Amino acid sequence: MPANAVSVEDLRKTYKNGVEALRGLNFAVESGEIFGILGPNGAGKSTTMGILTTSIKPTSGRAAVAGHDVVQDPLAVRRATGVVFQESVLDNDFSGLDNMRLHARLWGLNREEAEARTSSLLGVMGLSERAGDGVRTYSGGMKRRLEIARALLGKPRVLFLDEPTAGLDPAIRIEIWGLIQRLRRSEGVTILLSTHYLEEAEGVCNRVAIVHKGQVVALDSPGALLDSLGSEILELRVDGEAQRAADALAGVASFSSPPILIGDTLTMPVTNGDGPRFVEAVRQSGASLLGTTIRRPTLNDVFMQRTGAVSNGPARS
Repeated sequence: MPANAVSVEDLRKTYKNGVEALRGLNFAVESGEIFGILGPNGAGKSTTMGILTTSIKPTSGRAAVAGHDVVQDPLAVRRATGVVFQESVLDNDFSGLDNMRLHARLWGLNREEAEARTSSLLGVMGLSERAGDGVRTYSGGMKRRLEIARALLGKPRVLFLDEPTAGLDPAIRIEIWGLIQRLRRSEGVTILLSTHYLEEAEGVCNRVAIVHKGQVVALDSPGALLDSLGSEILELRVDGEAQRAADALAGVASFSSPPILIGDTLTMPVTNGDGPRFVEAVRQSGASLLGTTIRRPTLNDVFMQRTGAVSNGPARS
């Protein structure tokens, strides 16, 4: 397998309605790592996943998966990958076991191999006891685990997970993230996932690409991205005149990056013990300070500092 399991070079996609979903995307995924494409709805994550899984054709640029060009050799890409789509594609009229057996036949696995692989994966996913039950009776988390098991039947080199925890409650999301980490170790598969849950990806991804308006605005390990903001984030909540307070803070020369204003709360990284100076600047602006909070940085802070946007956009692409 090539050193890079996935490579993306100047990838662009403009839809027929004129929407530019991707505007020169660049990144590479190393073999054996868990790589996250992070960003809000509308950032271009699903379009990227569609191109890499050969269901969407790019307008220009190049993308390769397991050494195969997604446009020139899509069948080879499909043979080398497993995909868990954002929307469920399970057959609800079948049991979990029958869903697995049908998929094994589509992959061309012989009966003995299919049964052994199915039994093993259902066990790993904690679904053995419910394998004979109809999928309609499964919870959302169980359906997601079954879809991941099914995607692994053909022993893919690269596993794509498009918003794997979307719509699940927090406890189930934590369970799925833990499962993803175990799969990388047990299956030896490269995992590329997309998610808008930025903080949850901190503990599971080796590296992440934060995407905004179809471009990568930050790419590194979660730890390195957090370190780029320093060790502390200061939040100042004001009562009215929030923009005046923001303007006053913008004049403080020691800022490594400008403060972000969300509603009546100003958020900024703090270095060199400058927190008291920032608080005083807000007070001198005439704004009424209601409260202060010091906390550790998150990937959401990295996103906001790199884009000036809040990572919960309403659209999807």
